[in-house]
Amino acid sequence: MEVAANCSLRVKRPLLDPRFEGYKLSLEPLPCYQLELDAAVAEVKLRDDQYTLEHMHAFGMYNYLHCDSWYQDSVYYIDTLGRIMNLTVMLDTALGKPREVFRLPTDLTACDNRLCASIHFTSSTWVTLSDGTGRLYVIGTGERGNSASEKWEIMFNEELGDPFIIIHSISLLNAEEHSIATLLLRIEKEELDMKGSGFYVSLEWVTISKKNKDKKKYEIIKRDILCGKSVPHYAAIEPDGNGLMIVSYKSFTFVQAGQDLEENMDEDMSEKIKEPLYYWQQTEDDLTVTIKLPEDSTKEDIQVQFLPDHINIVLKDHQFLEGKLYSSIDHESSTWIIKESNSLEISLIKKNEGLTWPELVVGDKQGELIRDSAQCAAIAERLMHLTSEELNPNPDKEKPPCNAQELEECDIFFEESSSLCRFDGSTLKTTHVVNLGSNQYLFSVIVDPKEMPCFCLRHDVDALLWQPHSSKQDDMWEHIATFNALGYVQASKRDKKFFACAPNYSYAALCECLRRVFIYRQPAPMSTVLYNRKEGRQVGQVAKQQVASLETNDPILGFQATNERLFVLTTRNLFLIKVNTEN
Repeated sequence: MEVAANCSLRVKRPLLDPRFEGYKLSLEPLPCYQLELDAAVAEVKLRDDQYTLEHMHAFGMYNYLHCDSWYQDSVYYIDTLGRIMNLTVMLDTALGKPREVFRLPTDLTACDNRLCASIHFTSSTWVTLSDGTGRLYVIGTGERGNSASEKWEIMFNEELGDPFIIIHSISLLNAEEHSIATLLLRIEKEELDMKGSGFYVSLEWVTISKKNKDKKKYEIIKRDILCGKSVPHYAAIEPDGNGLMIVSYKSFTFVQAGQDLEENMDEDMSEKIKEPLYYWQQTEDDLTVTIKLPEDSTKEDIQVQFLPDHINIVLKDHQFLEGKLYSSIDHESSTWIIKESNSLEISLIKKNEGLTWPELVVGDKQGELIRDSAQCAAIAERLMHLTSEELNPNPDKEKPPCNAQELEECDIFFEESSSLCRFDGSTLKTTHVVNLGSNQYLFSVIVDPKEMPCFCLRHDVDALLWQPHSSKQDDMWEHIATFNALGYVQASKRDKKFFACAPNYSYAALCECLRRVFIYRQPAPMSTVLYNRKEGRQVGQVAKQQVASLETNDPILGFQATNERLFVLTTRNLFLIKVNTEN
């Protein structure tokens, strides 16, 4: 069985600024334009049975404003009349009203358990659309924004079960066929879950295709389902359709067709409950591995091969344990013996005396480490300085205790760390895993619509933007930009709802649930001379922070950033904030 490669994200040091001094509040006014909507945004509030944190993440914090990354400064929303409305901005001072480009054929209010309607811009001429009732539409649009060729026409329309929202889609075109692959998210009831929330998250990967030479309609050729216990922060299909990347707190696994999630969970549980394959313990000098042998085993049935950093154990012609050891051993001095209790005892002599091994074979979870009481006492003594009955009893000693009261709120992360996983589209197995640890997920942004969306993670105090490259197996995630100190700054914004940045990285912005928008610009040259008094040096660049306050009491429902403008959607209004003038 292939094991997923454990990878790491490589930070580009030249993109970091260790001398960044912070954001300076700028009182320069930001031009703000307000458009009143003909009909209210089709907001769907959470029902009484949608009470979990996952429902809030997926549907309660849904962004009702959609940016068409294939065309500049073009945003869409869906109103209560079932109309898809578009606003494309050419000139801020001559704004037109949002125009209707398509109307959903179904009456949205007729479905009791519907979700918010969702839309994704698959390519420059294709759109995937969900009405929130469980029906998927694939629409050919022609060239959007070109009045001569733009015409929204339904090419595929099918009921796919329970209501869902679309989180990503791609278009695949070759000589023989055209395919649309889309990713649908559902939160479903799990009847047998007594300990958890009673719900699980389902991601369905649906591929719709049509042969070019046939006159037939588009039809579904593939449906795969992943299940997990948390709503993914980020999920996207690779541009070639060969894989899928997910950032989430809890891992996802593919469920076989026709197999219930309960069956899948039962299998996982039975694997967890299984008795360890072997037991091992260690001292400062050696390790002892104990293996229970099958009945009537003889010396001839056992083959043990020792190499300096590798071990191979074969029992009765079956591979029992094989792999790279955590550290080097003296393979010539290592031995094995059959004990009277019908068990195999292997003694490994450590090359590096005193080194504590956290695992025997790298990546192998089938064994169990047994610690004796003396080892536990030694570990407890080493950690004693971190705990105390009193609060900081002796602050002058060499190793002062950790005082949680000194931590700021923005230093505290969830106990469970997120992971970034890459799944292979054909084998449905995990091929790459990155443990994100305390690198908190912040937001995603489409920099190049032909590539996968980028995701932004907190690294220490900074926010780093990563571009996935599915074609580069060795360096799959590229660090492309840094927002200095933004990881720290955003943590202090308790009421933040949406987070975004310009595709050209010129600024990042976040908005609160009501009214306020914060803009953080990249450092820019100063027109006047400024000195740092502490260091006695001239400051060449300053990063500005600006705050905009919207003239409305309606909650913010959508938020999108382009290179020049911020678009903010409320129930009845669409606001435009001019952030940059075109270079």
